[in-house]
Amino acid sequence: MTTPKSLTNRVATLDNALRKYRSAELARGTISVEIDRSLMPPDAIFGFAERINPKRSFMFVSKVLGRHIPVRPSLMRTTYQFLADQISPDLEGPILFIGMAEAGVGLGAGVHQQYSEQNDRDDTVYICTTRHALGLPLICEFQEEHSHATGHLLHWPLVPGLASRVKNARTLVLIDDEASTGKTLGNLFAALPASIRSNVHNAVLVTLTDWSDGAIEQTIATNVKRASLLSGRYRWHANGLNINAPEVPTVETKRRKVISPDKDIDWARLGVSRHSLQLEGQAAASGATLVLGTGEHIWQPFLLAEKLEMEGADVHYSSVTRSPISVGHAIVKKFAFEDNYGGHSLNYLYNVNPSDYAKVLLCSETDEEQISPILVTSLRRPTVVVAR
Repeated sequence: MTTPKSLTNRVATLDNALRKYRSAELARGTISVEIDRSLMPPDAIFGFAERINPKRSFMFVSKVLGRHIPVRPSLMRTTYQFLADQISPDLEGPILFIGMAEAGVGLGAGVHQQYSEQNDRDDTVYICTTRHALGLPLICEFQEEHSHATGHLLHWPLVPGLASRVKNARTLVLIDDEASTGKTLGNLFAALPASIRSNVHNAVLVTLTDWSDGAIEQTIATNVKRASLLSGRYRWHANGLNINAPEVPTVETKRRKVISPDKDIDWARLGVSRHSLQLEGQAAASGATLVLGTGEHIWQPFLLAEKLEMEGADVHYSSVTRSPISVGHAIVKKFAFEDNYGGHSLNYLYNVNPSDYAKVLLCSETDEEQISPILVTSLRRPTVVVAR
């Protein structure tokens, strides 16, 4: 696929020194990357961190995703546009967009919205994978081996018209925050029903950063194109030291009933064709506002943050995540607390200093009583916005 001229010019204007090498020394080895192409200065796109995960020690931390580092919504919107601009407007439809939980959920929605609206396409559908079993029919389930939470579920849309677009999709667009080996996206493609895979003539693999060095195309048996902000390759050099992975923080948790998301207010796990804001919240009268999503409930909070910023407020967006990461490198601050969906999974909030904000809007699709008191205390009594 040809990169649009405007993006080609942007790449050409970057200094060569920005495109070469980055590395970080971690407890169990060195992660290094070589950058071939970048639409923005690389240091503005990503940094390194250390996973608390024996399967993979390193992590690429996005500075534009709005997950581990607070980001202005306008910058996030710019990344959606950059990625959508790399996807041909003439792809054969119907087009099925799939965003990967957790990190690719909001990113996928943004790319889908941007692409569909700027190309006036009415034959697309967006679905995100989920860690939550909704008790509804599944398209497929698959594994992400290196993740802290390996299982992904993909549900059938309840709306017949959207389900028809899934069944008859001729183009598949798969979205995640980054690709290293391409194996996760390959696992998803392989898990799709044969009836869907046989219909697909084209696939587009969309990531903020693509470190797969061409391997990602080999994971999907169809005509594959790529779209990314940055591409290159990575190398992990283990240092041979017998060092255990850092321990997950200990937080006192109560055994609580696991809560499933409400399908009646769902926004993408069951498919969506158009995106509209369904949350209400007000920014601070003066000073900065932080809008926080929780878990997979991140797209509607982003739309709220974007609306407030467009109205003139000083707004940043970030979200609570299940990913356990050590403090160091791109991670400078960390809170750990109970998951608002119940069970024993811990949640984390990174790189947020509550004193930087006059107001925090904490957005949740579970009731306020399910939100951890530790998080509420840490954020200095945020305003809770519950999806209805």
